[in-house]
Amino acid sequence: MSFETPITISEAIEGINAKRFLLPAIQREFVWDSKKIEWLFDSLMRDYPISSFLFWRVEGNTKNQYKFYSFLDSYREKYHTHNSEFNTIGKNDFMAVLDGQQRLTALYIGLTGSYAYKKANVWWVDSEQNIPTRYLYLNIETPLSDEEDGRIYEFKFLTKEEYNENTKKWFKVGDMLKLKSIYDFMQYLKDQEFTDKEFPCKTLSALHEKIFITPSINYFLEKEQNIDKALNIFIRINSGGEPLDFSDLLMSIAVANWTKKDARAEIFKLIDEIRDKGFFINKDFVLKTFLVLHSSNIKFRVTNFSSENAKDFEEKWDSIRTAICYAFDLIKSFGHTEKTLTSKNALIPIIYYIYHRGIYTDFLCRKCYESDRNIIRQWLNIVLIKRLFGGHADSILVAIRNVFTTDITNGFVDANMTEFPKDLIVNYLKGTTKDMTMDDEYIDNLLLTQKDDGLSFSILSLLYPNLDYKNGNFHKDHLHPEHSFKDKKILSTIDLEEIDFYKDVTNWNSILNLQLIDANENMSKQDKNLKEWIVSEADKQGCTLDKFCEDHVIPNMLEFADFRKFICERRLLLRSKLKKLV
Repeated sequence: MSFETPITISEAIEGINAKRFLLPAIQREFVWDSKKIEWLFDSLMRDYPISSFLFWRVEGNTKNQYKFYSFLDSYREKYHTHNSEFNTIGKNDFMAVLDGQQRLTALYIGLTGSYAYKKANVWWVDSEQNIPTRYLYLNIETPLSDEEDGRIYEFKFLTKEEYNENTKKWFKVGDMLKLKSIYDFMQYLKDQEFTDKEFPCKTLSALHEKIFITPSINYFLEKEQNIDKALNIFIRINSGGEPLDFSDLLMSIAVANWTKKDARAEIFKLIDEIRDKGFFINKDFVLKTFLVLHSSNIKFRVTNFSSENAKDFEEKWDSIRTAICYAFDLIKSFGHTEKTLTSKNALIPIIYYIYHRGIYTDFLCRKCYESDRNIIRQWLNIVLIKRLFGGHADSILVAIRNVFTTDITNGFVDANMTEFPKDLIVNYLKGTTKDMTMDDEYIDNLLLTQKDDGLSFSILSLLYPNLDYKNGNFHKDHLHPEHSFKDKKILSTIDLEEIDFYKDVTNWNSILNLQLIDANENMSKQDKNLKEWIVSEADKQGCTLDKFCEDHVIPNMLEFADFRKFICERRLLLRSKLKKLV
């Protein structure tokens, strides 16, 4: 390995464009957020070192023995994050980046591409409205001052609309690549009338110098044509500092040892499949699931993921992939969404169960598994409510796996196990810090959960188990309608000493005043007051008022003027039902 003559950023960009720089399959995907890219450009402008790089010269037959990928130029959060595989057959020798991929990709995106990330308080929808495309700009109007992070130059990813708010303030960083020659650059300053303006002239001159003149890409070059050595170098470099991500190292070992399939492509394809079902997972989840399924030690350590493990992973991959997909189909049929599934790790025991029982092809639809599905649905809601996987997830995964089996290589100890062992898990964890039982105080706090909280669905789903969750034929609804607590005319009928209780969202917007309801019933309810709706529905369904209230876990005191009594009584009803369930 030797230290080579440094190159400029423009030379690195040209090398990436010409595919003279590629990424080996052992490399992780790009993970930097937009702020980190902005800071990198500020560092360059201020002559801060950006650390050295490590490249591997790939020559001859080595090019065809391994998979390589192009750099990502247009990043789109959650939806366009994968690098494209590059066919190296017939390709001239090139450099594979072993260390520095994040920095090079950041420079490449900033100068040639775009970075799209989701706006706050909108849904994950792959649209320009929700995830607008942004380009990197530089403020050439005024320097920053007194910034907590110490920045002087304001680099910022802007949407088209944000840029158009003040076009004179911003310079699109990628446009500098069109001004490589000194003549073109000086002509640009003249045309924009910047030559007599100190800050824009000095700022753009500094940017031009950093891109085209300063050789800031310092790199070491590994020339030996040995894939195992390249992998070892990669692992050693990435196991010593902040960039450490053991799942990336495990992925690199899988990539290096799978022989029939492309581990990277297969895992990312699965991630995209799950995304299309409405849920977001990453490679960490996939690798952790494999370790739970087939490794005695499930921690993310290189020593727990040997080349033999990796080969076993490939051999079992099709079944593992199917089981993971099936588990997400299952919980989607329970009515869960990305927002309500507050812990992905909670799915791993479910995957373990259906995988080792080999029932992941028809478990979702066969009548004989209906009771089992209901048990799993109830268990999942309880562990989400109890936040069972919050912190120390590995220890709880191992503990639950111990309930299933004492020998993970042979599946279940009890070959006759025919239902998900919910009660066994509850008993196994009783008295530990992960105790799944709930006392009155815990339940009372739970009942104050607000409507839009991610946990509210799990709580209500436990209380209303018989709705059509599979087809999404249910709504979350206020019993006493929301508008009643904001309507001055209605509130004027309430005693003054009671008004604060009525206005308190803790009361009217919590589980205490919420229900899950059949979509058809909700259509009929709309904004009717509670008593009017219940009388109408009970009559329509041919049942008594008491029976309807019992079925919907509602106390039969329905007048708005009795709201305080209603809340107190419903707390008792819900507390009693939850205690029986858990």
